[in-house]
Amino acid sequence: MPPRAGAVLALDLGTTTGWALRTSDGRIVSGTQDFRPRRFEGGGMRYLRFTDWLLELAMLSRGIGRVVFEEVRRHAGTDAAHIYGGLLGALTSWCEEHEIPYQGVPVGVIKRHVTGKGNADKTAVMAAIRARGFAPADDNEADAIAILLWAIETGGGVR
Repeated sequence: MPPRAGAVLALDLGTTTGWALRTSDGRIVSGTQDFRPRRFEGGGMRYLRFTDWLLELAMLSRGIGRVVFEEVRRHAGTDAAHIYGGLLGALTSWCEEHEIPYQGVPVGVIKRHVTGKGNADKTAVMAAIRARGFAPADDNEADAIAILLWAIETGGGVR
């Protein structure tokens, strides 16, 4: 089956979400998006802002064909785990609603692909992404670019 048309979106989910997008014409753009709670917001507003942002990305890119994201199985803290879980729930329900295929990619698979080591640290991932000609602002953006490169270069991700 041929790949679904549209952009490929890669996400490193978190309070500061890293993102990388390969547009339909093959360009790669990336950045980070902040989902910290704002003053006077309820706890669920970050997730509403997240899905609004996904919709905006989809419109600006003229359609997202698939989504790949970093699949985290262990978190340093309870808050990080809760935020990741909330963002993951919002992402997967948004993808289902818009009939966009999605897939999680284990952290070790991503690190091994870009650095050669499945247990590489943040510095090594940043260096590997910079060596490929990208200029990520932080490790969140670097991780998203790494996920996108994995999806493109291995043919991984959903089709």
